[in-house]
Amino acid sequence: MITPVLLAGGSGTRLWPLSRELFPKQFLPLTGKDSLLQATLKRLDRLPAEPCIVVCGEAHRFIVAEQMRDIDIQDARILLEPAGRDTAPAIAAAALEALHGSDKDPVLLVLPSDHVIADIDAFISVVQAGEAQAREGQLVTFGIVPTEPATGYGYIQIKKPDEAAEQSVLPLLSFTEKPDAERAQEYLNKGDYYWNSGMFMFRAKDYLARLKLLAPAIYEACLQAHESARREADFIRLDEAAFKRSPSDSIDYAVMEKTEAAVVIPLDAGWSDLGSWDAVAQATGPDAQGNVEQGDVLSLDNHNCLLRSEQRLIAAIGLENIVVIETADAVLVAEQGQLQKVKTLVKQLKNDQREEAINHRKVPRPWGSYETLSAGSRFQVKRIVVKPGASLSLQMHHHRAEHWVVVHGTAEVHCDEQVLLLSENQSTYIPLGSKHRLVNPGTIALELIEIQSGSYLGEDDIVRFEDSYGRLQN
Repeated sequence: MITPVLLAGGSGTRLWPLSRELFPKQFLPLTGKDSLLQATLKRLDRLPAEPCIVVCGEAHRFIVAEQMRDIDIQDARILLEPAGRDTAPAIAAAALEALHGSDKDPVLLVLPSDHVIADIDAFISVVQAGEAQAREGQLVTFGIVPTEPATGYGYIQIKKPDEAAEQSVLPLLSFTEKPDAERAQEYLNKGDYYWNSGMFMFRAKDYLARLKLLAPAIYEACLQAHESARREADFIRLDEAAFKRSPSDSIDYAVMEKTEAAVVIPLDAGWSDLGSWDAVAQATGPDAQGNVEQGDVLSLDNHNCLLRSEQRLIAAIGLENIVVIETADAVLVAEQGQLQKVKTLVKQLKNDQREEAINHRKVPRPWGSYETLSAGSRFQVKRIVVKPGASLSLQMHHHRAEHWVVVHGTAEVHCDEQVLLLSENQSTYIPLGSKHRLVNPGTIALELIEIQSGSYLGEDDIVRFEDSYGRLQN
């Protein structure tokens, strides 16, 4: 039995505007009905595996929990990083958690949660080969057999075997960051480089022992963070002060490059890390004209285009090598050869403090979601959906009042000392400064329109007094 470890951090800025800081690409259904996280979890169904450990940040914890519940995964452990420190500390914390309360030394299968693998049979076969090596004490990574001189991937250099030698397990020499086009072609010609998949396999104690030897500051910080972790009903919170003392480093450089126990197993399985809109188009599969069209698209005489609509109609005529990605609040239009600059564009949005870099108009919450419909000076209109049996926190606002109109379902409204039960087409008023709470007591989703008015309408104007989701400390 193996223990899968899914790394679900990261912001996925290259897939803006669909991917946002608070809803990055691993939570998006980019190539099918499942999100990339859900597809990664389902890929493990054919492996004899223990419940998985998912490592993510505080901001994404409810999205992870909800997406796992949607595919009926109830027994996973969700490990919360207080800050991003790259993969070496994240994996160390997961290894410590895998050993917690057990006398076993599990084999960990470490997987990014935002990749696509077309050939599941090949993937399963290679994982089984990796498990055998891991049980012999090796630290395994899976190198993707390159098909082109790609500049969007990191590379792994291996010690090239003799012609007659066994080539299924190869000694690892070094990792290389994303190269320019000339160097990428050189790597492809040499034949001793693979794309870096970010997937690893080893026994938990083997990884921790080498981390302690090669990167002791990371090891000690993660050990203290895990020993002082807070265990809640749904999450395991690593100690913030201890974890932040860890240096930031990848497993590639902190451990794998520095140990003679590191080996590479080649993987040829239709893999992609979906690192750009080009990669999404290739993974989806173009039509006879080279186009990928998703959502409400009307296309005429276009070639080699990616046209994706989330809300509104895209009508495109006579385009070639163009990407158009439409969302409720932003549209990306770019030449395919310019897509690596999307990350720079998102950085500019953040510098300008634009909300479009951070969130979509529809924002998931543990109790449901809210969506901004309209906003102006001193007013804002939102559509709020509350799941059956769920409730918002008991809260108040310093700067705004609210009107609630029930569109669908039943609302139980607590406002100071008053409790109201509202049905469709009924409404109520929440004065500025009143303690209030919204509850859905029914068995169907509650939908209402909220009209806010006041001098400041930001989401940080919330004072919580009670909360079912552990957010009082925020």
